[in-house]
Amino acid sequence: MGTLSNLKPENVWQIFEQICSIPHPSKKEHKIIEYVKEFCENLKLKTIIDEVGNVIIKKAPSQGFEDRKGVILQAHLDMVPQKNSDKQHDFEKDPIIPRIENNKVKASGTTLGADNGIGVATALAILADNSIEHGPIEVLLTVDEETGMTGARNLKAGILSGEILINLDSEEHGEIYIGCAGGLDATFFLNYTENKLSDNTSLYNLNITGLKGGHSGVDIHLGRANSNKLLARLLRQLISKYQVKIVRIDGGNLRNAIPREAFSIIAIKNNEIEEIKKTVQYYENIFKNEYQHVEPELKVTFEKSYENILTYIDEKTCQQLINIIHVIPNGVIRMSDAIPGLVETSNNLASIKQNQEKKELIISCLLRSSVDSAKEYLAEVLECIANLAGIKIEFSGGYPGWKPNPNSQILQIAKNVFKKMFSSEPKIMAIHAGLETGIIAGSYPHLDMISIGPTIKYPHSPDEEVDIESVNKFYNFLLEILKNIPKK
Repeated sequence: MGTLSNLKPENVWQIFEQICSIPHPSKKEHKIIEYVKEFCENLKLKTIIDEVGNVIIKKAPSQGFEDRKGVILQAHLDMVPQKNSDKQHDFEKDPIIPRIENNKVKASGTTLGADNGIGVATALAILADNSIEHGPIEVLLTVDEETGMTGARNLKAGILSGEILINLDSEEHGEIYIGCAGGLDATFFLNYTENKLSDNTSLYNLNITGLKGGHSGVDIHLGRANSNKLLARLLRQLISKYQVKIVRIDGGNLRNAIPREAFSIIAIKNNEIEEIKKTVQYYENIFKNEYQHVEPELKVTFEKSYENILTYIDEKTCQQLINIIHVIPNGVIRMSDAIPGLVETSNNLASIKQNQEKKELIISCLLRSSVDSAKEYLAEVLECIANLAGIKIEFSGGYPGWKPNPNSQILQIAKNVFKKMFSSEPKIMAIHAGLETGIIAGSYPHLDMISIGPTIKYPHSPDEEVDIESVNKFYNFLLEILKNIPKK
């Protein structure tokens, strides 16, 4: 019996806890693929694993539902591997240990993987329960949704036969999603040279930590601080006033996570240590004042480094780096005119990485927009920044948005079921995040689609939590939808 075994619905939580025990970060899903394959083969269900690792399972209709339209339940197998810097955890080897706190399920210092482990567990629970009333069911579990939507991109036409797709990757019970933003990756490359440090300098760690981070689509409108922006802002002051040298720099992690931490090693003159310490404290107070309501745990640390490094990044490249980070637009670019409260276009300045072998600095961004032309224009803005700086930029991983269809048949069914079950109207929404629905529609344009899910807060961050009661509501809502699927 596990920590979650007594929660309802028991079958969903038991499977989710098993999923937590299996390492499955993006691009490393082989263990969970094997788990799903064995799970479904034990049920004697037809199970297909395609060339990229997507798992497709088919289940025959229950008695009396043979004439219903086929439904595809879709979720993704991978999770975002984020942890606090003081947490020892190897996402490729170590299990996630779930815990219960204040009617929520959380992890400890790492992401939980409820995004999209709850969706996967829900689909598997339905496959395992022969008492559920439903028509023909196919379950599509994709790989690498979080870093490139590789599974959805490589899904071949003809392998699925359903007419309705229900995506299980939304994160607010009571909301039914019928549209999402498209995305595009932008990567800047700066080549640097190494110069030798002088003897009268000391190395210090200068770090930004304690930020909330979060999902770069769902949480981008919350005004949270970007650790890369704050570090660059502070470094600019130290370089201009004290000719500080940047020795190492590493900020943020994943393209779809708002960066929570940024780290640097700087070289400073021994006779300026105390003055620099005062300047760092001064800017920490400024940052805390500016973000007092959204980042109460913001912290700037300035501590002696004991690394044995004898070189620094050349001044010209450091200046380019700082300037570019300052001028790259970050956060909400424009709100939607069509849907009040929805972000239309945004950019996440996700990470700064240093490739010491190639002597290259790499800045990664994720652009999102529900308007393709706006996404293209934002890409042009970033390209202009790169051109002005005289550096290389590459665009990759573009994916389309999902255009809302307010006349969708499955939407009307879901709305009616929700109102009957919960005596209230659901919110019909579009989301400023990438769902796989838009890509899947490229190969299956006939599909009628919605996206639903339980309430998951702070995905893509170590604060991730899933509301326990909402999982039970979501599960029963989905079962009732399946019972009400129309005839062919």
